[in-house]
Amino acid sequence: MKMRQTIGAGAALVLGLGLTAVSAPTASAALAAEPFGDACSAVPQSGAGSLGEIANQPVATAASNLPFLSTLTSAVQTAGLTDTLNNAQALTVFAPTNDAFAAIPKEQLDKLLADKDALAKVLKYHVVEGEKTPDDLQNATLTTLDGGKVTTDGSDYNYTVNGSKVTCGDVPTANATVYVIDSVLVPNP
Repeated sequence: MKMRQTIGAGAALVLGLGLTAVSAPTASAALAAEPFGDACSAVPQSGAGSLGEIANQPVATAASNLPFLSTLTSAVQTAGLTDTLNNAQALTVFAPTNDAFAAIPKEQLDKLLADKDALAKVLKYHVVEGEKTPDDLQNATLTTLDGGKVTTDGSDYNYTVNGSKVTCGDVPTANATVYVIDSVLVPNP
C-alpha cells in the first residue's frame, strides 16, 4: 500500500484545526479524503478562499473567493446562474480557470459573454448532478445540467473531462464538489 509522501492542503487544514489525521487504507479512499493536483497550491491556506472557508459556502460563492476562478465567477453572474448554483443540492462542477477562458480567442469569448443564453448553456455544460468522487470519474460518461454528455477518464490523481486536465480536484463546498480544469468545455451543438 502506497501512502502520500507530502501533506496536502487538506491534511494541513485537518492538522491546523487540531483534528487527528487518519491514514486512508487505499489510494481510492485517499483520493476522496482531500483535494489533489498541482493547482491546489493556488488555494489560500487560510482566510477567504481557503479549503476550510469554501467547504462551508455554496459553490458559486466559494468560486468567487478563488482568484484563479474570477472569470468563471463573472460569467456565472452574467448568465444569471449564481442563485441556481448556490441553491442546488449535490452538484459536481468542472471549473475552468482564468487561463482556460483566456485561451479562447478574444472575439469568440466576447461574443459568448454577450449572449446570456449561449453563456448559460456553456456554463451548465460544466455541471452535473450528484457529488462525484474521483472514483466516479474513472471512464465515465456523465449527463450535464444542459442535457449534454461529458466523458471523464483517469485514475490516481490524473483525470480528464472531455480531454481537459483536472488541475485541482475533489474540492468540497457546501453543496458541490469542484474539479478545476485547464480548458473551457464546449457543448455539442
